[in-house]
Amino acid sequence: MSRFNRIHLVVLDSVGIGAAPDANDFVNAAVPDGASDTLGHISKTVGLEVPNMAKLGLGNIPREVPLKTVPAEANPTAYATKLEEVSLGKDTMTGHWEIMGLNITEPFDTFWDGFPEEILTKIEEFSGRKIIREANKPYSGTAVIDDFGPRQMETGELIVYTSADPVLQIAAHEEVIPLDELYRICEYARSITLERPALLGRIIARPYVGEPGNFSRTANRHDYAVSPFEDTVLNKLAEAGVPTYSVGKISDIFNGSGITNDMGHTKSNAHGVDVLLETLKLPEF
Repeated sequence: MSRFNRIHLVVLDSVGIGAAPDANDFVNAAVPDGASDTLGHISKTVGLEVPNMAKLGLGNIPREVPLKTVPAEANPTAYATKLEEVSLGKDTMTGHWEIMGLNITEPFDTFWDGFPEEILTKIEEFSGRKIIREANKPYSGTAVIDDFGPRQMETGELIVYTSADPVLQIAAHEEVIPLDELYRICEYARSITLERPALLGRIIARPYVGEPGNFSRTANRHDYAVSPFEDTVLNKLAEAGVPTYSVGKISDIFNGSGITNDMGHTKSNAHGVDVLLETLKLPEF
């Protein structure tokens, strides 16, 4: 008999506890990973008040510099530790797949200097729209629409950019480039980035709305991923008749592989928590 009736795995995106030993392998002038320590920086600059996580043992995790506002607990209510990734890579796909037992021994391709003309030209020919070449580089998702959104509204050009991860992102104003058109373009971009030298983990549709100076991204984001190269724990559970549930973008990250119940995309962090709580109330199988 299983020790647990259910197991809930919650991933907190962008809540890093410090640089990994191989951080310098991923250092780029625009992305100084060696200085990564999200929780430490928040604690130092504005303070970090997370009493429930402190009770679980967040402050007990060994660090060179302790979190100022998260004290160690004498009797934490959970096991707390820091793990080192064994896969080669630092992107979302690699991390989530490894959590589910799949070790990536060869990283996806990244494009620190932007995507080659061959890829951009193919997307232009398929879509019938030009691409803003100045945006073709690692870019903040909010900064890129602030910088090029007004131009897109005038010309209808595509905003294609990347990040420190192996992703190709296309930002489009929903009133200029309809969602179905954006999704169709992203599906095509997915089809031409499945092999090296352009094997990308994800193509991401990044729709937004608003006016210059007041743009905001919408909940209509869609991720087009590749399927895991081998079976994961999710596949093993599904094959054994154990239902698996995904909340938010998780189904996209695994391309649906091993997911028996997709609870759908979420609109915000708060909505994600609401959907999680709804999922916890479902009857046991």
